[in-house]
Amino acid sequence: MIQSGTSRVSLTVIQERARKKKWKNSFRAWLLLLPSLIFLGIFTVYPIIQSLISSFYKDDLSTVQPVFTGLANYQALLMDPVFWECMKNNLLIAVVTVPASILLGVAMASFSNSLGKWGKTVTRIGFIYPTFIPLVAAANIWMFIYTPIYGLLGYINSSWRLLADGKTAIWAIIVMLIWKQAGYLMLFYIAGLNGISKEVFEAAEIDGATGFRRFKAITWPLLKPTTMYVFIIALTSAFKTVDHLYIMTKGGPGNATNMLLFYIYQTGFDYWNNGKASAMTVILVGILLIVTAVKFFYDDRHAYYN
Repeated sequence: MIQSGTSRVSLTVIQERARKKKWKNSFRAWLLLLPSLIFLGIFTVYPIIQSLISSFYKDDLSTVQPVFTGLANYQALLMDPVFWECMKNNLLIAVVTVPASILLGVAMASFSNSLGKWGKTVTRIGFIYPTFIPLVAAANIWMFIYTPIYGLLGYINSSWRLLADGKTAIWAIIVMLIWKQAGYLMLFYIAGLNGISKEVFEAAEIDGATGFRRFKAITWPLLKPTTMYVFIIALTSAFKTVDHLYIMTKGGPGNATNMLLFYIYQTGFDYWNNGKASAMTVILVGILLIVTAVKFFYDDRHAYYN
């Protein structure tokens, strides 16, 4: 009986020590995360909450103080043709640039990994170079390329007016965005490819799987966690870029290249309609959160983490 009681006391002491150690480690972890959480709260969470609150108010040049109007700003957006034009342009850019940049990033990473030491170095520097160019500088470079007569494409056909034509301007922007982003995504795929065990490829080679078949059956499935992360980065980039529009087209001709974030900027800072701009901000954040969450939870179930 005494031994049994002593054993129970010892077990209780061990459990209490483990509980205290767990709380101590948790406190230390949260303490290390605290600086990041403070910045996240100040620069991300607070602006989102403030935008949500502001979206229910009329706050433009006709009001001295913001006036609560409920869902009036959202109802106004439903009747705004410019908003729907921007939404259509944003969806087109996302649908084209995201898969194109991902496929190009995978292709460049695979090609680079297949070369020798010096070949890897040279190709990777060449592929990633556009990433280091500021977006404003990249926009100016492509403006020169698209300039009629004097531009690079102007030497091929001086009658091309790619940025001045509403039918071609959006595609000219898309080409520039893919060129700018693919090298950045390549870095993640290089890391993903280096994380795959060479023994897997050796076993596939012994079984006779080579080339595209090996990529389809082994490489691409094992890169799914990387693709899931890269997709989120590419998607948010497709919706948040605004610098190139300001330099290249300012949303024109008409609103052929206007996008949601640039229209938010125009509405908030050019027209001083903070309520409407906040409503569009909430819609933009909501779209990104929903698509990202669906993509993340769906792919996470089917991803293989090696």
